[in-house]
Amino acid sequence: MMELSFIIALMGGLALFLYGMKMMSDGLELCAGDRLQSILERLTSNRLMGVIVGALITALIQSSSATTVMTVGFVNAGLMTLPQAVGVIMGANIGTTITGQLIALDIGAAAPAIALVGVVMVVFLKKEKTNAVGMIVGGLGILFIGMGMMSDAMAPLRNDPTFLSLITAFNNPIIAVLTGAVFTAIIQSSSASIGILQTLANNGLITLQHSVFILFGMNIGTCITAVLSSLSSSRNAKRVALVHLLFNIGGALLFSVAVLALPLTAWIAQFTPANPAAQIANFHTLFNVVTTLVLLPLGNGLAALSMKLLPQEKEVSVPAIEITRIPEQRLGNVTISLHEISELLNRMYNLVQSSLDEAFRGLTTLEWDKEKILEQESEIDAMHRKIIDAIPYVATARMNVEDSRRLNILFKINNDLERMGDHVLNLSEHASQILKEKQKITPEAHQELADLRTILDQTAALLPAIEEYHQPATLQHIDQLEEQMDQCCEKSRQDQIKRLRSQQIDGSLCVVFSEVLTDLERIHDHYHNLAQQLYHEEMTAS
Repeated sequence: MMELSFIIALMGGLALFLYGMKMMSDGLELCAGDRLQSILERLTSNRLMGVIVGALITALIQSSSATTVMTVGFVNAGLMTLPQAVGVIMGANIGTTITGQLIALDIGAAAPAIALVGVVMVVFLKKEKTNAVGMIVGGLGILFIGMGMMSDAMAPLRNDPTFLSLITAFNNPIIAVLTGAVFTAIIQSSSASIGILQTLANNGLITLQHSVFILFGMNIGTCITAVLSSLSSSRNAKRVALVHLLFNIGGALLFSVAVLALPLTAWIAQFTPANPAAQIANFHTLFNVVTTLVLLPLGNGLAALSMKLLPQEKEVSVPAIEITRIPEQRLGNVTISLHEISELLNRMYNLVQSSLDEAFRGLTTLEWDKEKILEQESEIDAMHRKIIDAIPYVATARMNVEDSRRLNILFKINNDLERMGDHVLNLSEHASQILKEKQKITPEAHQELADLRTILDQTAALLPAIEEYHQPATLQHIDQLEEQMDQCCEKSRQDQIKRLRSQQIDGSLCVVFSEVLTDLERIHDHYHNLAQQLYHEEMTAS
């Protein structure tokens, strides 16, 4: 019963620790949301700023694993480059030392009060940003309540002969490193494992000299989360995980030599002789700061080494995009999913434009690649379905109001593009009917088609301007083109009836041409919808 209660208390404390960490990550996701992309993009322009950003994010969420997994995901999605990621990962290793320092300061004594403040902010205050900050604060309090539970559960171990005999195995540095690596890989949190190590030290169960080798293993073991998340990712994402692993292995080798050759642990211990937890925290901070200072100038070398160890594979010219589904909330997942949906929409738009060019060629010359349009329409439908299938997963994720609005806008754009593809396919079929019936479009009708094509091209050319410059005047210009398109289509229908009456064309061609005008009018309606959605998306982003 004693052993069972010990295990329950220890696992319960660990569960609270990990849940508090997740709350802090979710809170940051709600605070920053899709702005995480722009924040990282702007602040990681050089490696030093990347280190600072990585350290700050990790200090906020108390998890280097979450920061590293987010970085792997951003690189995989093309939101960050490999050199940018190197600095963020180094900074994450520094930021994770904050947890140990807070434990050493015995912040756990104030943990219930911190958790209470966070809960009040979440439950009783209605502002979304305040709720998000409350999650970060409350998560911090719960994290240290969990650490306190683990500490209390371990107190009886100081008199347990079986456990004490196991501790002696750590006299062997290799066993100590392997133990730290395996344990951290299992619980996937170096902060939690180092906190447990500090608890053991505070209870007099392990010395600093033996702790440091376990500490080195824990820094290596924390890489497993990023490695696992990169397995199904791009080559560059795998390289990010490899850089993280190389960084921590390099630091472990460097400090192992230093510890064995110099009285390094004695020097660290003399600063806080009565506080073993602080000794471990200080050594952990020293380990990550010095390793970063040593390896920071070699960042390009680490990236190059990862590229050599993981050379580029032969890839198709347009790799498939898989939208990140969110079975569990991870920092940056919403940003990545929204970006992936946007990338698919861009591809759909390009396919629509290509098919429209081909369809117009068919209407004007009766020589076009019908199979190309069919294949592209099939691709458009497949992308549309992929987005439709993924949106429920993304929509159930915790996200802020701005991201929720953006997801709704992307959903509408997806439907508009799919309908545009259908209308373009109709144009191709109309051209086939004209060719089959050996009809001939009059020169006047050819000119009307050319005029309508000009309006479509002018509208398409203005869409990037809306997205980039967000000018109401541009949207007003597209509104005017929408009116012009309707007027031109109506005039063309009337002119076509006049040609029918004057027997320049027969009734079947008049019907087909009227259907062509309807499809062109609908295509421009969807262009107009896209312009409005892009305008509102930029409003949301700003």
